[in-house]
Formats: sequence, C-alpha cells, structure tokens
Amino acid sequence: MAQTVASARDCISITDLKDRLLFVNDAFCETYGYTTGELVGKDVSMVRSPRMSAEISDRILPATLEGGWHGELLNRRKDGSDFPVELWTSVVRDDAGTPVALVGVSRNIADRRLAEEHLKESEEQFRLIAENVADMIAVLDLDGIRIYNSPSYKNILGDPESLKGTDSYREIHPEDRERVMQVFQETARTGVGQRIEYRIVGKDGTLRNIESKGSVIKVANGRVSRVVVVSRDVTEEKRLAAQFLRAQRMESIGTLAGGIAHDLNNVLAPIMMAIEILRDKIPDAGGKRILEIVETSAKRGSDIVKQVLAFGRGVTGDRILVQLKHVINEVARIAGQTFPKSIDITTNVPRDLWTVLADPTQMHQVLLNMMVNARDAMPEGGTLSISAKNVTLDDDYSQMHPGTKAGNYVNIMIADSGTGIPAEIRVKIFEPFFTTKEIGMGTGLGLSTTLAIVKSHDGFINLESEEGKGTTFSIYLPATGMASVAGPASVEADLPAGNGELILIIDDEAAVRQITRATLEAYGYKVMTASDGAEGIEVFAENQRDIKAVITDMMMPVMDGKAAIVAIRKIRPDVRIIAVSGLAGKEKLASPSDEKVQAFLTKPYTAENLLKALAAALRRIQAP
Repeated sequence: MAQTVASARDCISITDLKDRLLFVNDAFCETYGYTTGELVGKDVSMVRSPRMSAEISDRILPATLEGGWHGELLNRRKDGSDFPVELWTSVVRDDAGTPVALVGVSRNIADRRLAEEHLKESEEQFRLIAENVADMIAVLDLDGIRIYNSPSYKNILGDPESLKGTDSYREIHPEDRERVMQVFQETARTGVGQRIEYRIVGKDGTLRNIESKGSVIKVANGRVSRVVVVSRDVTEEKRLAAQFLRAQRMESIGTLAGGIAHDLNNVLAPIMMAIEILRDKIPDAGGKRILEIVETSAKRGSDIVKQVLAFGRGVTGDRILVQLKHVINEVARIAGQTFPKSIDITTNVPRDLWTVLADPTQMHQVLLNMMVNARDAMPEGGTLSISAKNVTLDDDYSQMHPGTKAGNYVNIMIADSGTGIPAEIRVKIFEPFFTTKEIGMGTGLGLSTTLAIVKSHDGFINLESEEGKGTTFSIYLPATGMASVAGPASVEADLPAGNGELILIIDDEAAVRQITRATLEAYGYKVMTASDGAEGIEVFAENQRDIKAVITDMMMPVMDGKAAIVAIRKIRPDVRIIAVSGLAGKEKLASPSDEKVQAFLTKPYTAENLLKALAAALRRIQAP
C-alpha cells in the first residue's frame, strides 16, 4: 500500500490538524521541487501562493472535518513559480472516531487551464465572427436541433435565442425538406460538407431562397459531434438574375421586333397611301365602305407594329402638354359604345387635374389597353371605373418603392370587379407575349406595351388584385402642375399640291416607290425613282439642276439612305431631303432638326403626312 501511494502520479500529502505536513509522496516532491526533508514538519502554507486568497485556505480544514473539501488552489513551487491545482481532502479518524489527520490529493491543472483558456478564446472568436458577419451561422447537433444561431437569423426567423433547442427543419419549405435532410445526414456521416439551395418560410410568412454549406466539428476520437451550417439569403440575387435574363430576352425580342416592324411598315405604306387616291376614284357607296374596311385594317396593322416597337425598342412620340381628362373621357366614350352593355362604366376626374408632358396617342393607347384588359376580366359583366387625381409623392414613398421618384404625379386608376389575377400570374402579366387568353383572343402585347410607354414617360404602374374581387391598376405619370389645356380639336385641311417640281424617290420596295410616285403625280409633282442609294446618286447626278427634293428610305441594300444623303449633299448641298424609315427611336438616323434633312417620316405614313412634309421642305427654298 505504501509503495502504491509513493508511486502515484497525483500529489498525496498527510497533515495534522494544525496543517503541518506529516507525509508527502514522490510526485509531491517532484511537482514542488522540494525534498521530503524540506517538507515534512513544515506548515502546508509553504506551498501556497501568496496571491491566493487566505479566505480559501482557512476554509479547507473546517470543511474537511465536516466531510471533505474539493476545489482549486493557486500553489507555488520552490523556484517561486505559481501554478493551479485541483485538491481533494478527507479526514483520518482513530478507532474512537476522533479526527487525527487530513489526507490531501492534488493534481497540476495548468495544462487543463491553458486548454480551457484556448477553448474560451476560440469560442469568443467564433462568437465575434458569427455576430458580425452578414451570413447566418448555425451549430446543430446530429439530429438537426439548433444549439446556436447567429444574430443574422433575426431578420428572417426571429430572435436567435428563442431558436435554441428547436428543429432546424421546421421552417424549410415542405417540398425541399426531405432533400435538405438527406444532405445534412450525408454531411454528418461523411464529414464532407455540401452546398445546397432551398426555400424557407420566414417569420412573416414569405418564402426566402437560402444557400447553405455545412462543415463538421469532431471530438478527439474523430467522431462527428456537431454540424456548423453557414447560410445566406439569396432571394434578392435570384430576383436580380431573373430580371437580368428578362432584360436580355427583351433586348433579343426588341431586335427581332425592329426587323419585323421595318418589313411590315414597307407592306403597309403603299396601302395607306393608295387608300386616299382610291377614295376619290371610287364613286359608289359600296366601294367606299370596302375602302373604309381596308383602311381600318391597315391602320390596325400599323398600330400593332407600333405596339411591337413600343415594348421592344422603347419608341417615344412627340411630347406635348396633355390634359388627361380629355383622353380619359374619349376612351370612356369609345368603351361605352363598344363594350358589352353588361359592363357599367363610370368616370371620376376632377376639373383641376394637372397636365402631363406626354404623347397623346400613346396615352390613348395606354388607357384603351387597360380598359380592354378590364373588359376581358368581366365575361359576365360588372363595373369598370376609371378615375384620376393629383398626388404628391415624398421621399419616404420613393425609398419604399424602388424605381420611383418624389414629386407631383397624375394618378389614373382603372378598376374592375372581375375575376382578379392569381398571385403566381401577377409577376408575369407585363411580360411580352404572355397571355391567359385563348389563342386568337389576344397577342400578349397590351400590358407590356402599356408598361413600356409609361416607363418611357418616367412613370410607373402599381397593381392590386385579389382573386374573385377584381383588379386595380394605378398609373402614375409626372405632372407639370398646370391644370388646364384645351381639349383635342379636329381640323380638316386641304392637302397641299405641287407646281410641277421634280422629286426623286429612293426606296428598295417597288410598291412603296409606285404608290409614292402615284400620290405625288396626282398632286402636281413630277417624279423620278431609284431602287437603292447607289442608283439614287446616279439619277441625282444626271438631273441635279432639276431635282427639287429627294425622298429616301434609310434602310436599303447596296447603299443605305444615310450614305446616299452624304453623297447627294456633296453634289448639291442645298437640295431638300426627306428621310423615311420603317423604324423609329434609336434607329431614327436623321431628324428634322438635323442640317442634312428637312423632314423625317416613319412608315407607314399617309398621303397627307407625305404632302405636308414635302410642301414644308420645298417652302424652305424660298425662306429668307
């Protein structure tokens, strides 16, 4: 027994009831740097550090006599160095049960203390990192129960402290839950983290897209004890990515739309001009009615082309001060005459409605598109109301609604009592060619065109809808602050005729050349034609003294209109030039303000547009 005590690795000592050392083992001497002779008979306080509280030392003896003491002390070696020990004491009694000595067993815990400090430091570093990064950090047990959640979870799931002990799977969308559980279990089993994206239901009930990556914490034997999951909210990133893809798709559609528009306008241009010539040559009423049908169809085709360009290329028309109450009343009148009688149409527009700087034709198109959309949402009839008011939006509103600016607006509301729009469809309704109507009942361009026009006027649209309870579109257009502009006036004017002037027409479309020639000759002009820019330059060079004006298409093979204009100007700088194109907007290669041309016409144009533009250009020759 004595040999066992002497060879024990723990420090063992025996003291009397006055704290004098009676026995110490080899480990005791080795730990403190003393010999047995230097210790035995001495007070145990010789191995206590002066830095240790006397109150703790004084408590050991009475506590031991009452049943034993256990605690930590700060002791000192012979060389003066201090170190922490963990001490257990017990009492030795004689046969009569009287206490005669105390036994102490102590252990150097310096290494353990150092490890604990390192652990505490690591935990503090982890806490500081976790609490100061935007990513969400969670520590989970192997069953997925939350042990720790960083403060960044607060905005999505609520108070992190209240999440402790809860199931980390409960907020995951039911459709994604099983997949996430499989990845988590695989990470816990193999120790290899995997990246995964899934949806969770936030504290406010909204769905959020989350991207997570797991890693493991292992104990000494290599067994996985915890899983650390670092997550981030990628909802906004996905929304922006989808918006970017949608913008790319719109750009592609716009390029396609521009090409289609150019070709269609070349087809429609001779039809529109021919109608006005034929109107005077067809005397009977039946023929005139057929001509009106043709004209209506041609204009409808032209309107469709403009719609394609409006959302595809952002076409902007001429802007003037517009009093929208006149446009609203006109659209309401048309709707009242053409919509089913089962739809009750009401208007509410104040007299002092502010004016807007806008293209009246496009405003008419916006409101008519909205009214038709509302009509189609009420197949069984209902109430359709269109109202307007002056509103002033402040900075708080613009901050809460990205894409808007503070200022004065005219707010137009088109409300119907129809079927409403399901939530999953609301995000798509402004996309081009998206429609819920049957084939042949709609092009899917109405709302996309409307949004393009409103945005081109620096406005925006809000939507409120509930299934079965109707829909309200709110259009906001920047106001000028003025309240009165005269209503639209209809003026019939005689078409201006020529006086034998020679005009050169350059266009690669034979039908356009022929009908333009016929129109100009019918109104007193002489005409020469060319099928492309190169031929046009040749014809002009041979007849430069006689040609008074050149009407040239801008998009042609061999040589386009822009190059032809430059060459013609070098031959004769003062010649009058009218540029023509089936495109507009960014493709408008010349405008009336340019020194190179006197007018610009967009196909399809009417004979009236052509004759007035030509007369104005020719008059500039005589201008002082």
